Amino acid sequence: MRAILCKEYGPAEKLVIEDIECPEPTGGQVKVRVKAAGLNFPDTLIIEGKYQIKPEMPFSPGGEMAGEVIAVGDKVSRFKVGDRVIGMTGYGAFSEEMLVDENRLLPLAEGMSDEEGAAFTMVYGTSYHALKQRANIQPGESLLVLGASGGVGLAAVELGKAMGAHVIAAASTDAKLQVAKEAGADELLNYSDTDKPLKDKIKEMTGGKGVDVIYDPVGGDFTEQALRAMAWNGRHLIIGFAAGDIPKIPANLTLLKSCSVVGVFWGAFTQKEPQNHVQNMKELFQLHAEGKIKPKVSEVFAFEDYVKALDALSGRTATGKVVLKVSD
Repeated sequence: MRAILCKEYGPAEKLVIEDIECPEPTGGQVKVRVKAAGLNFPDTLIIEGKYQIKPEMPFSPGGEMAGEVIAVGDKVSRFKVGDRVIGMTGYGAFSEEMLVDENRLLPLAEGMSDEEGAAFTMVYGTSYHALKQRANIQPGESLLVLGASGGVGLAAVELGKAMGAHVIAAASTDAKLQVAKEAGADELLNYSDTDKPLKDKIKEMTGGKGVDVIYDPVGGDFTEQALRAMAWNGRHLIIGFAAGDIPKIPANLTLLKSCSVVGVFWGAFTQKEPQNHVQNMKELFQLHAEGKIKPKVSEVFAFEDYVKALDALSGRTATGKVVLKVSD
């Protein structure tokens, strides 16, 4: 089988395609023919050695996939050959076949394409866990989504609306904001416009109260600016740092606003609280079936065009999800 391999840390150009063997599954392992792989921000970090997970080289990146079961280990009970599945793999999905532990797989929802399946689990799983378990967001509360046109951002916009929040979408261009509007955002905020400080714009949009929940996958300077517009008893969700810089938050702001800064590590949540994770996914599949959420796959790249795919992600030019077509 073909696999995209990282043999040395660096940009996407250092990755190579090679033919390798995929072993047969044992125990609770499932062998999957990967049809499509979703790209996520951690994929750009793991190949440069900047992610918290550092696999032994050579390894294939790709933490999310959709495919078909082609073999199962002798202790597998939930899947059989021919089943269509989606899975969170950590890494390894940029290959035509891979072994996945049974507990990392879910059945692909009825009517969902491989490309949609590969674009579903991480963004919706992260955003739903953030809003449900970490923020305990309530109907009628205000939600500010930074980076609202990206994969997790768009998912947060859709889920915020589905959960009854008043959603303010923030992004750097009007074109990106239009995508968020189509996903259901109530109000739009272009934070590249510098006529007023960001915190003043947010307070105006919330009638001076400030925002109840901030969904922040961006980091950098935007984190503190948004935090300064937090409402009393607000919750600032730390999702990631797409801007590249990890912000240092003035602790006095949390005291003055009696607000919380809350970390969201969805990958660890799925392992430490598997029953809650499974329940979340059931609820997400139901929302998808009801038409309340739908993955926005903005670009599908051929397997050989992995450099272009990763560059679209790292350059923050993509809206929604970027997907790699791995096999037919």
